[in-house]
Amino acid sequence: MQERQIDSRENRTDQTECKTKTGCENVIEIRDLRKRYKGFVLSVPRLGIPKGFATALIGENGAGKTTLLNLLTGIRLDFEGEVNYFGRRKNGLDEGVQERIGYTGPGSYFLPHWTIGQVEEVSELLFDHFDKKRFRDICRELGIHRSLTGDVKKLSDGTRMKLMLATVLARDTECLILDEPASPLDPLMRDKLCDMMREYLERGAGEHSVFFSTHNIADMENVTDYAIILEHGNVVEEGFVEDLKEKYILVKGEAADTQRAREILYSMNRSSYGFEGICLAQDLDRLAGMDVTTEIPTLSQISVAVMKANTKLKVS
Repeated sequence: MQERQIDSRENRTDQTECKTKTGCENVIEIRDLRKRYKGFVLSVPRLGIPKGFATALIGENGAGKTTLLNLLTGIRLDFEGEVNYFGRRKNGLDEGVQERIGYTGPGSYFLPHWTIGQVEEVSELLFDHFDKKRFRDICRELGIHRSLTGDVKKLSDGTRMKLMLATVLARDTECLILDEPASPLDPLMRDKLCDMMREYLERGAGEHSVFFSTHNIADMENVTDYAIILEHGNVVEEGFVEDLKEKYILVKGEAADTQRAREILYSMNRSSYGFEGICLAQDLDRLAGMDVTTEIPTLSQISVAVMKANTKLKVS
């Protein structure tokens, strides 16, 4: 059985269990969202990002994760539907909402010829609540030296991401929207990123929220409260992680039972020694009579199983 982690998430886990039953306030609410490309449609009839939690957006390449984040942050405005922020019944972004959101994403986040000093100066001009001292403290904490010479474009991908994080964390925001923040980071820095996200949530005392996309599910599970799985532009699964770990069960069994189990399991990996797969908890009784063991799955195992069940890729 997977051991329950005892850390700073403990209080938030209790809150999760309560709010799962009673419903919770959303920091972002989406209704009838559609964005069309040639050969692809992002379609989200209804989705809420829970306030006060870290929500992971998970999906394979091309699932629509970056498109969704671009629509939520105003990078793209050519879509149908409604997006409301912070409980306001007002569709879309305005200057007041933008001040309350911090965003990091891939591509040309900074102009390539900027220096670190210029990043600080421009951030102070653009945002009313940018704290220069906090920015410098975070830079030191992340090993970014303001004395570094040269343009931002000459920094490594990991250092550029750390610089992006420093700029948004130096602002007084209520919601962070982060597009693949862990991808360019080394394992140690990913762990640090989780710590920073937890600190941001705790500092907000229930008023701060984080919505981030990730391929590094295992590394980011420690900070993930809520998960949304996107495939082919559609939300195929969502829920608080603790609830998903009750809905899905990890099952391991003998090779002799592989064929029978395949008809029951949600997804399966097999070898000459046996099989391992994810089973819906509601179907667990159907495995009676087989020599199987069960465990609590990780979020990564659940996510891969759901993606395999919905992918257009040819998988075994």
